[in-house]
Amino acid sequence: MKKIAVILYNLGGPDSKDSIKPFLFNFFMDPNIIGAPAPIRFFLAKYISIKRSRREAGDSYRELGDKSPLLANTNAQKDALEKTLNENANGIEYKVFTCMRYWHPMAPQVVEEVKSWSPDHIVQLPLYPQFSTTTTWSALQSWKSAADKVGLKAPRSTICCYSENEGFLETSAVHIREKIEQAQKDGHTAPRILFSAHGLPEKIVNGGDPYQHQCERTAAKIAEKLSIVISSDSKKSESANTLSQPVDWQICYQSRVGPLKWIGPSIEEALRKAATDNKPVIVYPHAFTQEHVETLVELDVEYAHMAKDLGLPGYYRAKTVGTNPVFINALATLVKTHTEKPVTCAEGGKCICPEKFTRCCMRAASTL
Repeated sequence: MKKIAVILYNLGGPDSKDSIKPFLFNFFMDPNIIGAPAPIRFFLAKYISIKRSRREAGDSYRELGDKSPLLANTNAQKDALEKTLNENANGIEYKVFTCMRYWHPMAPQVVEEVKSWSPDHIVQLPLYPQFSTTTTWSALQSWKSAADKVGLKAPRSTICCYSENEGFLETSAVHIREKIEQAQKDGHTAPRILFSAHGLPEKIVNGGDPYQHQCERTAAKIAEKLSIVISSDSKKSESANTLSQPVDWQICYQSRVGPLKWIGPSIEEALRKAATDNKPVIVYPHAFTQEHVETLVELDVEYAHMAKDLGLPGYYRAKTVGTNPVFINALATLVKTHTEKPVTCAEGGKCICPEKFTRCCMRAASTL
């Protein structure tokens, strides 16, 4: 029987109050996050991790019991994916491994587990639909370094991005639609959809990172699906409580850290604009695939409070794709489709990044 290991990459998060500071230190020590020389990066990472663990990050994780739910939520996706892959597997055994970048289980540990299982092939699957050097690239680098150290030589296929994956888009549209219906029941006929992604410093995008481009494409594709659904529903019944006008939406970015200029508009700016326009909003984190501190605290608590203070008519947040069967089936299809492609490529095997994005993973994959 052929054995295929699937590596699910994610950011990771602290599992206790004592691990908040070392988690943050690992994060800011990544040269993909802070590009300064190692000695300077060390002192910056030390300073930021101490400061943020006592203040912003410490406060956020306190809301969640001093730990992140990211590992548990990622493991739920892992279990669902493994079950789906092994249904009608036709002589193939799939085993899915969770690999976190900045807190346990990290690459050195997971590489040892994979090596012990002795797979015939490895499929690397980031839980980041949109590629960035700060997320997917960093995870792949970490894996390669750990795999080289222990001599894990099984052939690898890498799915670098799937920002327009049909299952991801469809699940996203369904979850937003649920909130549209809730808003309508509350008397809001035309809420504005805010697609919120984790931000990046402008210099990273200007350096050729395609993340912003892919986030914008994802948002446009989901909005297109919502327009089709809303139009279809409107035709079914003239008395149906549905939207009849085009979807009102915009993209924005959250989680800014530090003094650098970040890509925008920020979610704060988007909320202020909605308040000026007297528009209720539905926030959807379209660059996240499971719930964690940025959704459960930033969006559900901090920005909900801001929306209330600004006087928005309504504030709703659509849930992430999580373990929705449509999304999990889409991931399983990605794995099976890419198993026979021992290369690094986007969904479908074609490069989706315009040439100006020189940090495209497919173009730079030879270094991995």
